[in-house]
Amino acid sequence: MKSDVSIIIPNYNGEKYIGNCLDSLMGQSFEARGTMEIIVVDDCSGDHSVAIIKDYQQVKLIENPVNSGFARSVNQGIRASNGSYCLLLNNDVVVDENFVKKLYNHINANPRVFSVSSKMIRYFEREKLDDAGDFYNILGWAYKRGDGAKRSRYDKPTAIFSTCAGAGIYRRSILDEIGLFDEAFFAYMEDVDLSYRGKIFGYLNHYEPGALCYHIGSATTADGEKYSPFKVNISARNNIYVAYKNMPFMQLLLNSPFLMMGFSIKYLLFRKRGYGKDYRAGIKEGLKTLKKIEKIPVQSKNLGHYVLIEVQLILNLFRFVGNKLRK
Repeated sequence: MKSDVSIIIPNYNGEKYIGNCLDSLMGQSFEARGTMEIIVVDDCSGDHSVAIIKDYQQVKLIENPVNSGFARSVNQGIRASNGSYCLLLNNDVVVDENFVKKLYNHINANPRVFSVSSKMIRYFEREKLDDAGDFYNILGWAYKRGDGAKRSRYDKPTAIFSTCAGAGIYRRSILDEIGLFDEAFFAYMEDVDLSYRGKIFGYLNHYEPGALCYHIGSATTADGEKYSPFKVNISARNNIYVAYKNMPFMQLLLNSPFLMMGFSIKYLLFRKRGYGKDYRAGIKEGLKTLKKIEKIPVQSKNLGHYVLIEVQLILNLFRFVGNKLRK
């Protein structure tokens, strides 16, 4: 039987969190009017995650023999699902009872909307936001909209640059058209890349403030820490991938001074925090391995979209500064 919504949860050593995540999905108000399936893709966890997941009879479990990374696991879940919409959820997220219904109603109302990001609230500081949709700017920086701000300040639906794949919904028909997550990314920035691709094809990414969830953050890779050598390294590499893959040659040439400035500033900031070597190594790896990244072919029908995106990249730099000043 075809579902309206397929919920896909990648899991790696999430025994502390996965039970609470799955509990919050039981009894969703959406089930009164629509159908949903839950799929957990376990990436060879070394803890008791699998045993916990198996206690939930409604959940379909896919067990991988190795840790293949977020992007591949999510793609695996999407391919195994049958819903008209694919809702992706981190294992360290707890959702409100109306979470699925709010995301479904928003994306189902407009066929041009590719994805919808939820209102992610800090799990341990519930008066503060974790993420209200993501943006990407001309310096090559991706950032969380509203991070650390009062949750009451981001209460209006709006267009965003990118949906956070930690708690967002995607339209399957557009995924079929433009492709799934790029598995070369492994983890981090793969959602920005996918949303960017959707924009190139002329689709929209939105934010829905009524879809509430509570996010612990960095639970899998760094024991709750905001930064780790792995995260800094992979994110730096993937920043190179996003720009190279999605920008046509002339746009990349035009933006290269800004990108180099952005990467240089980031390096100095991470060096101050003790992660300079990790960031620099990630940049070098990104440049060395560009050959394995397949650029998005430039099509004449999308030329206007590239112009609009370039304007947005510039405006998003001012949004970033505004975010920092309003904190």
